[in-house]
Amino acid sequence: MRTTVTLEPDVQVLIERLMRQRGLSFKAAINEAIRRGLAPKRSTESATIPRNLGEPKVDLTKALALAGSLEDEALATKLVEGK
Repeated sequence: MRTTVTLEPDVQVLIERLMRQRGLSFKAAINEAIRRGLAPKRSTESATIPRNLGEPKVDLTKALALAGSLEDEALATKLVEGK
C-alpha cells in the first residue's frame, strides 16, 4: 500500500537513526518501527532478570532499627537546638 505520512521532527530523527544503525531503507525502517510499536509485548521484555550481586558487604538484618535510631538522634538534636 502506498500512502503519504507526515512525520513529526522527533520521529524523523528516530527513523533516520534506525536507518543508519541497521543500514535500512526509509521504507524498511518505517515498517520495522511500526511492527515493533504495534506488536504485542512479550513477557520476557518486561520481566526483571535476576542477577547475583555476591555476598553483602554490610549486615542489613537490623537496617530498619539502625535507620530509626539515626532518625531519632537527628530529631533529638533538632529539638535541643530549637529548630
